[in-house]
Amino acid sequence: MTLIRSGLLAASLIALSSGAAFADYELNILHINDLHSRIEAINKFDSTCSAEEEGKGECFGGVARLKAAIDAERQKLSGKNVLLLNAGDNFQGSLFYTTYKGAAEAEFLNLMKFDAMTVGNHEFDDSEDGLATFLDKVQFPVVTANVAAGASSKIGDRIKPFIVIEQGGQKIGIVGAVANDTEELSSPGPNVLIGDDVADITAAVAELKKEGVDKIVALTHVGYPRDLAAIAKIPDVDVVVGGHSHSFLSSTSDKAEGPYPTMVDNPGGYKVPVVQAGAYSKYLGNLKVVFDDAGVVKEATGAPILIDSSVKPDEAVLARIKELSGPIDELKNKIVAETAEPIDGSRETCRAAECAMGNLVADAILDRTKNQGMTVAITNGGGLRSSIDAGPVSMGEVLSVLPFQNTVATFQLKGADLVAALENGLSQIEEGAGRFPQVSGLKYAFDRSKPAGSRIVSVEVKEGDAFAPLDPNKTYGVASNNYLRAGGDGYAIFAKAAVNPYDFGPNLELVVADYLSAHRPYKPYTDGRITEAATGMAEGATETKPATAGEAAAPVDSGTASTEGAATAGNAGSGTTTTAEGAAAAGGRHVIARGDTLWDLAKAAYGDGTLWRRIAEANGNPRPRALHIGRELSIPAK
Repeated sequence: MTLIRSGLLAASLIALSSGAAFADYELNILHINDLHSRIEAINKFDSTCSAEEEGKGECFGGVARLKAAIDAERQKLSGKNVLLLNAGDNFQGSLFYTTYKGAAEAEFLNLMKFDAMTVGNHEFDDSEDGLATFLDKVQFPVVTANVAAGASSKIGDRIKPFIVIEQGGQKIGIVGAVANDTEELSSPGPNVLIGDDVADITAAVAELKKEGVDKIVALTHVGYPRDLAAIAKIPDVDVVVGGHSHSFLSSTSDKAEGPYPTMVDNPGGYKVPVVQAGAYSKYLGNLKVVFDDAGVVKEATGAPILIDSSVKPDEAVLARIKELSGPIDELKNKIVAETAEPIDGSRETCRAAECAMGNLVADAILDRTKNQGMTVAITNGGGLRSSIDAGPVSMGEVLSVLPFQNTVATFQLKGADLVAALENGLSQIEEGAGRFPQVSGLKYAFDRSKPAGSRIVSVEVKEGDAFAPLDPNKTYGVASNNYLRAGGDGYAIFAKAAVNPYDFGPNLELVVADYLSAHRPYKPYTDGRITEAATGMAEGATETKPATAGEAAAPVDSGTASTEGAATAGNAGSGTTTTAEGAAAAGGRHVIARGDTLWDLAKAAYGDGTLWRRIAEANGNPRPRALHIGRELSIPAK
């Protein structure tokens, strides 16, 4: 424990010995994060739910359901200590934000009566101007310790480092923080400085302790991994309520990123509960914390509440949504194309592997700019905000995928700088960062086991109808979006090294809508343009394996792939790999050995590795990068 907590604990023991014991203190925290302007209900693809889906009971969230759920939980907790907290990123993600620039979000959040909010990086997407307008309208405190507004900033002093709330005779400190790289992720502008989350929270906690506050909640928008690794370990932080990584936490679901709450050991000798509630209004976090009389958490329990069709929307909010939607319905409902299958734009896939939505957007960018001499397109996986279901595609759906009003940017770049850009895109793959590069006109292989900055295994650029190795000294025509070209998501090399840049091309959502329309019905696909190298790959292997369903297949090019530390079937630690080549027969069965891939099995059975999906479908579509050694697979007949 810290000295302060030890002193409090000693004082409580003295009080107990004199017969004056204090009761435990219970605090209930309801919380949301990453609303991303999902004013209307969403479907399973995180896009706006249709009337037909609503009729089938297939919708989730939306502010009308969210308010109803909050009201219901407050009613259940009547007479108890309750806080409602918002962990940021309310902006950006639907036509409501595109049209009203935060005013609609402010109006509905006010109705829910939040006790505090921290800003997210997307709150700066329209610079400090957009955030200042939002701050003019909200009726609750906004706390972010590492946002420092300059004297000429329109934000003024309206973002506080912390606040103190009194509940049940006790003081609760709420201290906020936003991601340290917000200046890369968004556009706070020259009048707003983003400080260090840990240092600034630590300073705020010290001030709270001076005020006699011994129950402190860190309300953060820095991401679940950072909350676990750093925020929960700050001395005297008791609870962490987070956002930014869109993490779904649960102690019962196998789809969860971690337990709810996740308990972290603080150096002070106590455990800190860390929680987050997914994203897009689909869940309402519900945490009960019990403090002992020394202000130390002795118990933390709870679970996120799924806001599905069983939650009846608030009628008054629905009516207001309908009123606000009038000016945008015509644009939103305009059908611009059709797609033969769902287009996967999920966060889990597009920030870690080749995804169908990434291919669509990158292909559309390249198609629009090829007549300008562009041969390569790169876009960031984090810029893809939802999937699209099969059937007619509305402009509203396209805007749900691409809500940022980015423009197409073109420039020339040396091959070596292009590789550096790809390395940046892969540098935070473990964190699910949005900088992951989706591409067109090139293909690359990477090894995530290598240190950041040295993960690229091979890069090939399309020349005519074939691919050729990238030439580090050659200049390539590159197309992207204006956000990346300006250095966003860590792509500083685009800002520094681009030659003849032009950032004011057509709006990205219109380019994609036009491309979909020209290819109707569009058939989504992945083709192996992004592949992940397998540890222990045989020297000289050159096959490129396709990515599918969110899992990058392996192994891939090249002779430089490492075999260090790889145990192989029948020859552990020898440095050679036993594969399926020559071992699998069509119409038979095969027992998986170390080093097997579905590609190799298909090549052995059919002479064509591209038929690997036939084997996958016959065996329940196992994850290509997680084949279980010893499992028997059925190999369909030719």
